[in-house]
Amino acid sequence: MKKFNALMALMPIFASLMLFAFTIPQEQKKPGPWDIPEKYQKMKNPIPDDAASLRTGKMLWGKYCKACHGNTGKGDGPKAAQLKTALIDLTSAEFKKIPDGHLYYMSIIGRDEMTNFESEIPDEDDRWAVINYMKTLK
Repeated sequence: MKKFNALMALMPIFASLMLFAFTIPQEQKKPGPWDIPEKYQKMKNPIPDDAASLRTGKMLWGKYCKACHGNTGKGDGPKAAQLKTALIDLTSAEFKKIPDGHLYYMSIIGRDEMTNFESEIPDEDDRWAVINYMKTLK
């Protein structure tokens, strides 16, 4: 009985060690270059970045993007640390240079851990609204 009580006393310590072992952030790899299909190479955003578009984009961002990319696009959302690949900072000058069609492909079509959002965001205008909103992040 004494051995059982001693073992039971160690259970919280063991549980804490297990929890710690599984929550240690893994080193994330740097994302590789994207191979953007020709269809998207020269694609331009047909939706003006007006108040209505930005409102829609912000709502969809909150629903689909914020969990990984964070409130402001810095890649610090609550799910970001669970990813194998580091997220790029969407507020960076590097990101701001990415052409519309590339952003569309990267954001809507996706690859690897970047989810495909074609079925979640079926409306083409809504997809472009998200891209308009992403461009406002600072």
